[in-house]
Amino acid sequence: MKISPHWLRDFVDIPVDYLRLADELTLAGVAVEGISGEGDATVFEMEITTNRPDAMNHYGVAREASALYDLPLRPIEPTLPPSQGKSDLTVDIQEPELCPRFTAREISGTTVKPSPSNIASRLQLLDQRPISNAVDATNYVLWESGKPTHVFDLDLLEGRRLVIRKAQAGETLKTLDGVERTLSTEDLVVADAKKPVGLAGVMGGFDTMITERTKNILIESAWWDPVTVRRMSKRHGIHTDASHRFERGADFESTVVSTNRVAELITASGGGTLVGNVIDVVARKLDLAPVELDPREVHRILGESLNTLEISRILSRLGFTMLPGSEDSYLVHIPSWRLDIEREIDIIEELARLHGYDKFANTLPAYSVEVRELPEAHKDVRLRSGLLALGYNETISLTFISKDDARRFSTAAELDLANPLSDEASVMRTSMVPGMLNMLAYNLNRDSDNVRLFEAGNVFEAAGAKALEMKRISIGATGSVDDVVRGLAPGAGARPFSFYDLKGDIETLLAPFSHWTLYYDTQTADYYHPGRSARAVLDGATVAQFGQIHPDVAAARKLRQDVFAAEIYLDRLYQHDLRQVRYEALARFPAVERDFSFAFDDGVEFEKIHQSVSALGIAELRSFVPVELFRSDKVGVGKYSILMRARLQSSERTLRDDEVAQWSGQIAKALEGLGGAQRA
Repeated sequence: MKISPHWLRDFVDIPVDYLRLADELTLAGVAVEGISGEGDATVFEMEITTNRPDAMNHYGVAREASALYDLPLRPIEPTLPPSQGKSDLTVDIQEPELCPRFTAREISGTTVKPSPSNIASRLQLLDQRPISNAVDATNYVLWESGKPTHVFDLDLLEGRRLVIRKAQAGETLKTLDGVERTLSTEDLVVADAKKPVGLAGVMGGFDTMITERTKNILIESAWWDPVTVRRMSKRHGIHTDASHRFERGADFESTVVSTNRVAELITASGGGTLVGNVIDVVARKLDLAPVELDPREVHRILGESLNTLEISRILSRLGFTMLPGSEDSYLVHIPSWRLDIEREIDIIEELARLHGYDKFANTLPAYSVEVRELPEAHKDVRLRSGLLALGYNETISLTFISKDDARRFSTAAELDLANPLSDEASVMRTSMVPGMLNMLAYNLNRDSDNVRLFEAGNVFEAAGAKALEMKRISIGATGSVDDVVRGLAPGAGARPFSFYDLKGDIETLLAPFSHWTLYYDTQTADYYHPGRSARAVLDGATVAQFGQIHPDVAAARKLRQDVFAAEIYLDRLYQHDLRQVRYEALARFPAVERDFSFAFDDGVEFEKIHQSVSALGIAELRSFVPVELFRSDKVGVGKYSILMRARLQSSERTLRDDEVAQWSGQIAKALEGLGGAQRA
């Protein structure tokens, strides 16, 4: 959200320049993410956490500055013209649990026209489009004090009566955005004597909106149940500045002052007469329970003793009231705008951030228990260091994914969240691939074309009444590869990252783990490319799946270039110990190499070839690797020609020609047994 530091000076005499103010507000937990403009037109781009709706306005930020610099905060005290007569408007709250307070005020004989320049310019500075003096007054108060209000054309309200009730099934309401909406009995509305005129806390009605013909205005300010507003906003697909604040909890005690402030701005620019006093209907009180604060607990948590005067100073500047409690503790009364304060630790956090995190000494807490390394920590270190050495950067993503992703990328039963942040994060992740794809997409969308990422974390699976938690590592890569960096032929230059690069990285990561057998096949999940993916099977257990993401999946996620991913199942891999590194002297006797050129059907994979040769049990066979692959019409359709190289060596003697010939014959016979045809 945007905040004008010049506007803050209406409420507190800030003693520092705007750059320093931005830094010190950020250190105090009210983050300034960016600064634009200069002088009186300076604007802070602020990141206010969702639990602090009280700071989503200029008065709230000014209160933070007041506590930060120990300066008085000027109150908002509207100056109103004398009222005349008595308003016969009635307010009927039929849902006191959902609307405990509703405040209204009537203005007659006003003129709707453009706002004064001082109001319009401040709204424009915050990217708010001026509309009219009446509507702009509500927007101004929203950004000034954070309280959403609404104005009705009083002459368009039936029966001079407002009713706060549940909507009837099938009722319709045309909202200010011009959309005709069908309501349900779950919707809370503001209605006149005949029809709904507003969706409570979300958006007003089109048929009672302010126009240039409006002469008589009704101002409304209420407190709405956050859960009800959130559900209505989601159900109707509407997100407004008002709903954003009501969903997080508005100030119960601000309805009267916000109503009067709107009335002050309208009458100051458009004239008119206030009819009667403010109408303030309180169906039930909302009182925040006081919290007990023990200074000894403050010292225990913060590691530094704050004296009572400092504690009192900070809390009183923030609007809290301290009264003596039991023994050496205090009862702290919570202001109506701080719905996020519920426990003693919440108050201690307020003390810490306003006292200044930088003022606390760098000390470690006392700890008397023996420190022990986790049993698999050395394996984690080995994998992490290996990935970093291969050029990957470690990252972290949310442990929540959507139901669609959970079912698309896993067959495991998902765990639903009781109170999800959104539909896109409604279940615990069953696979780490969706999060990795999101992070790759994030980088690609910001013109970072060469990306190498890895993440270590857990996945979750429902197992009856229990929840299982398994360790995984996900890897993501896209872009190009520098062959020199990869240790290949110098001068080869950059080329696209391929499946074989990823397979080589997986082989490097698995190599340190002891095993009897390790093979790769193509039995992978369907979100991988069927011809460019594989799984790694270690001693009969699948420990990794990897490959290029299927083009259909990539297109659906708007990935604009080939993307490769891998998932390593650490719960299975860590059943194997790391191999002991042993020194082995270089052989003093020469190695002998023999090449074999064979043609095979496409169905014969090199993994099968390698297993067949390894099964011969030739102790002197040091390696058997592919050198070249060739396809042409001469080889035949559905076939390929491959050149393979065997390296034979003994650590005890020089090999004889007849031995090499015998072993070569065994290798050739094994290859022929796979259907291979020897080529000249």
